[in-house]
Amino acid sequence: MKGIKVLLCIALVMLLAGCWNRKELNDLAICVGIGIDKAEHGYTVSVQVVDPGEVAANKGKPGRAPVALFSMNAPTVFEALRKMTTVSPRKIYMSHTRMLILGEAMAREGIAPVLDFVSRDHEFRTDFYIAVARGTTASSILKVITPLEQIPSNELFASLETSSKAWAPTVAVTLDQLIADLTNNGKQAVLTGIRLTGPAVEGDRRSNVEQIDSNVLLEYSTLAAFRGDKLIGWLNEADSKAYNYIAGNVKSTAGSLPCKGGGRMTMEVMNADSKIKASLKNGKPEITVLIQLENDIGEVQCNIDLTKMETIEQVEKDAEKGMVESGMRAVAYAKKRGVDIFGFGDAIHRKYPKVWKQLEKNWDKEFAKLPVHIQAEVKIRRLGTISNAFKEK
Repeated sequence: MKGIKVLLCIALVMLLAGCWNRKELNDLAICVGIGIDKAEHGYTVSVQVVDPGEVAANKGKPGRAPVALFSMNAPTVFEALRKMTTVSPRKIYMSHTRMLILGEAMAREGIAPVLDFVSRDHEFRTDFYIAVARGTTASSILKVITPLEQIPSNELFASLETSSKAWAPTVAVTLDQLIADLTNNGKQAVLTGIRLTGPAVEGDRRSNVEQIDSNVLLEYSTLAAFRGDKLIGWLNEADSKAYNYIAGNVKSTAGSLPCKGGGRMTMEVMNADSKIKASLKNGKPEITVLIQLENDIGEVQCNIDLTKMETIEQVEKDAEKGMVESGMRAVAYAKKRGVDIFGFGDAIHRKYPKVWKQLEKNWDKEFAKLPVHIQAEVKIRRLGTISNAFKEK
């Protein structure tokens, strides 16, 4: 019996892999952001890597930049990364990537080849966010030194995550979500755009963060709409916000309404929910979207008596009307371009699979003719710490 136990232990030890594929930290360049642009012959890949000595908590006075940027051209993304070892003293390590920035020119030609590499490479995780450089290159975005966060890609990640939770026109998209949308015939993909607020040549200078008002900032803009894997256009801010309401992505945001006597009233969305329902009418599919909001009054800049219940009810009706109008404008934008970014086709597929089989091949054209009805229910829960505005008093 004792001999059997010894043999069993030896057999188990032989199965242990040990550290045969270990990677020493001193031999790696930790990538936190990667940008991919279209080049004349292939791709320009830019990688933002951390300088450990410059981000250490106990480092002395400022010296080098906290990150370094390496760029390389090659026919494929993988080749460009390997070719980068000719200028980087360490092998690029991709597991800590926080942001993938796609150049606008490359996105218009198609992002499928890039996503094939990113999803295939075992070093990439799937928890990073993806955005499109609007009106500039991905390389220019990654060159900017940012305030508050030493590592620019960490600031981009946190800013996108925060704005998607508190300001509805943006959406934080991960690799898994993007691939799911690209491979779903009943839904097209969207990505948030990012742009520079100043001249790109000043963004990579340390002086950009040595003053209170930085000359160059990275600002998330509106949503980019895709047909297949190709970018076909940009939604404006109102349409981007309406898209997120319909898609059920809104967690909290703020919006204002005009008052009848002049001025505006701002409401904070505390809770939002959206339901997309497919139905058949005379054998033809229709979509009904129900958007339910719970709002608080955030600011009042007009003469209005909020102590009266009829006033509150009128404000709710005005908010519902505005929500329906903005939602229909976003749907009209998508219909005009024949891109179902809302997933209406997916809703039809789930409820009426046989009908979907007949529509699937020409869904872009069928979507343009699809009847869409939007309903909104707005409830005002709180008025804040005061009832009426000081102006009214």
